[in-house]
Amino acid sequence: MPTEKHYLTRLFAPRSVAIVGASERPGAAGNVIMKNLLAGRFDGAIYPVNPNHARLFGHRCHASVEEIGPSVDLAVIATPAATVPEIIAACGRKGIRAALIVSGGFSLPQGARLLQETMAAARAGGVRILGPACLGLMRPAAGVNLTYSRFQARPGAIALVSQSGALTNAILDWAHGEKVGFSSVITLGDGADVGFGEILDYLAWDVATESILLYLEGVMAPRRFVSALRMAARAKPVIVLKTGRDPAAYRAAVAHSGALVGTDDVFDAVLRRAGAVRVRTFSQLFSAAKCLSARYRPCGNRLAIVTNGGGAGIIAADWATSVGIEVPGLAQATLQYLEKALPLGWSRGNPLDLTGEAGEEHYRIAVRACLEDSSVDGLLVILTPQVTTRPDRVAEVVIETARDFRKPVVGCWMGGEEVEEGRRLFSHARLPVFRTPEPAVEAFSHIATHHRNQQLLIQVPAPTSQAGRPDTEGARLVIENALAENRKMLSEMESKSLLAAFCIPVTRTVAARSVQEAIVVAQQMGFPLVMKVNSPDVVHKTDVGGVKLNIATVRQLRAAFNEIMANVTARLPQARIDGVTLQPMILKPNGRELMVGIATDRVFGPVITFAAGGMAAELMGDRAVCLPPLNTVLVKDLIERTRVAQMLKPFRNLPAINMEALTAVLLRVSEMASELPWLRALDINPLIVDENGAIAVDARAAVDCLVPGPGTRYAHMAICPYPAHLVQRWNLTDGTEITIRPIRPEDARLLQEFVRNLSEESRYFRFISTVQELSPRTVARLTQIDYDREMALIAVVTEGDREVELGAARYVTNPDGETCEFALVVADAWQGRGIGTKLMHSLMEVARTNGLKAMIGDVLANNINMLKLMEKLGFTIVNHPEDPSLKRVRKLL
Repeated sequence: MPTEKHYLTRLFAPRSVAIVGASERPGAAGNVIMKNLLAGRFDGAIYPVNPNHARLFGHRCHASVEEIGPSVDLAVIATPAATVPEIIAACGRKGIRAALIVSGGFSLPQGARLLQETMAAARAGGVRILGPACLGLMRPAAGVNLTYSRFQARPGAIALVSQSGALTNAILDWAHGEKVGFSSVITLGDGADVGFGEILDYLAWDVATESILLYLEGVMAPRRFVSALRMAARAKPVIVLKTGRDPAAYRAAVAHSGALVGTDDVFDAVLRRAGAVRVRTFSQLFSAAKCLSARYRPCGNRLAIVTNGGGAGIIAADWATSVGIEVPGLAQATLQYLEKALPLGWSRGNPLDLTGEAGEEHYRIAVRACLEDSSVDGLLVILTPQVTTRPDRVAEVVIETARDFRKPVVGCWMGGEEVEEGRRLFSHARLPVFRTPEPAVEAFSHIATHHRNQQLLIQVPAPTSQAGRPDTEGARLVIENALAENRKMLSEMESKSLLAAFCIPVTRTVAARSVQEAIVVAQQMGFPLVMKVNSPDVVHKTDVGGVKLNIATVRQLRAAFNEIMANVTARLPQARIDGVTLQPMILKPNGRELMVGIATDRVFGPVITFAAGGMAAELMGDRAVCLPPLNTVLVKDLIERTRVAQMLKPFRNLPAINMEALTAVLLRVSEMASELPWLRALDINPLIVDENGAIAVDARAAVDCLVPGPGTRYAHMAICPYPAHLVQRWNLTDGTEITIRPIRPEDARLLQEFVRNLSEESRYFRFISTVQELSPRTVARLTQIDYDREMALIAVVTEGDREVELGAARYVTNPDGETCEFALVVADAWQGRGIGTKLMHSLMEVARTNGLKAMIGDVLANNINMLKLMEKLGFTIVNHPEDPSLKRVRKLL
């Protein structure tokens, strides 16, 4: 966590507020905001600003922000848009570093100019802006309600961040009736400055926030958003409601927010890799938050259902199937145990119907048995009012039993007044409870989705490990040659040369401009052959009669050539035709035709696509997408999300395909997406895979020039790959060879062992506390890093068949995007041998390359050796501004 107060604290947790445009006119924004702030009993300083009043609401009124004597954390602006640029300039002169602009009108014809002037004044004065045209923000526990809204949110542990003020009002109205509280309510409005990325940065470390809810229509800064989302989701549950699933909603989202809106399946892929959960309605937002904030450690999507009403259990099971939740059979031992303890008419399966005769002891037995069953990941307990059932007592029994397990338990107490006390008991115990089976099942699905996406979040793909290094330079030359000729579509041969450069098996393909050349090629290549039209203007060759298969003789070759020319000319008379291409006819009786490729989303950049291939590709509509980079875990998840995945297993008389070969192709395509930023699209269709391997039969690639701009090596990607280029070997003076490399998630054991073996003094100097051992959550936080915003380099030496960590240096980028905070520690036995100096030099070089301007750290004043090293490395050393036991060190990069 950063050692300094977050730079947005003045905005989100102000201790003094100026209300510019404060008013006594009923209904005016400045009037509503003043009343809301006073009603919330804000205990900070309040400064109304309005030159037409001497006092407002019992407070002295100021003519401008510059006339306020004391310093001010936040200015809230509720004046006409034309006045805002000068007010922001005045805030800069006054030293006010945060502003919340409620004012609208910046989308009108003259509004663009006003917004440019406002942002120019903000940059000149160092003022950060939330808005304009936003509803405002709330921090209920602190009495902060700076919104143009009639609602006062309850204090709670949920943070709500929304692009829509109207929807925020609806959510607040709904939440009031449901008694849902908030740590923060933040609306972005036009989002001209502070956006989702920075807000997520702040909320990730906010101790008052246990879960984060996002409503968004689009994203302004995709890379920052994904990076911040991944960091926040590591710390606490993040649930997202995003509109724009169908074309009409998509257009409305663009028109409303002005943000970038990508394709919906790509956005789903982003959330999967970020460890977040997507919901469809705002009521699901809160049920998901309720479930995910509980103490559960979910481990899968297998749900057991216990009920005293058979119909309710069937409804729950049907709905589970529809949302992708498995309702497994119970273990034989579980069934045998329950047979002896339950009423005679029980269902003997899952759903487990206890019948209407069930009492609390029957529920206790069934709940415990299901939770102990290893084939069950979670439990839904349904109660319907029955003559012999006491809903409140059953609730107590279920709650008591659930405390002994970490598996999720969701309640569904169906009915009204008779079961109300049972629902109250569930809520008091912080166990999710619902009135009907469908939302209860959906709640468990959110838990299961969160678990699955958290597993995908921790995946940090290493470089492709299969044999053969890619010829990246050769692939770049192919692309550069095409761009030099002002071509953006590569020919089939050029496209296949890219695949071959990345070690993807391809069919041999030779071009022939005339029938005579085709005959020569055929005689060299041998029959049978496939002939295809060679044209940059023909995308779907089969559709225009541009493909002939299984050509076995010269006579058939002549006829095929002439027929292809006639077909294409007749159907696409404007197409440029450069003859044909010839390739061997691939005969794989057990082969499955697949499609693998790369698409470029307008928001999130390259994505890997996987689907059925050949003519079935468009008919099946079975595409799955995933953000690169990939590893084997992510590839498996990608494949399993398609219907065609079932056909890759043993199918009728066909053996299973060689899954390793398919995985290798997808990993190589991921590598192409990472290393070739010019590559805008790639289709390998068909990729034929059988039990022996995979081969690309046809391929087509589109390229484009790179747009100049700042960024790292992988700036075109939404997720930064593992930076393998930073791995280096280095020898100590005694000849010992050590490796310095970025940390990986699988280094958790290595890190824990390293910290455990440090002396108490070294641990204290590193963590500024008497920590003995890192918690699993801390270990995960230190090893599962986002290389785009932080870096951890570790020095390791190989001893026998295992690595031993010698030291580590890391930095975390501050939210200002220009500075970073660092930490360094070296094992006691290896100190004084230059490892710390080498690690710091390497770390500073990475920070410099990534555009950071300064490195900052806090060192204990009695850590003499570290201070000497900092002085040697050129850091300036000063007293810490707040803690005399610390020294602040800083170095410009």
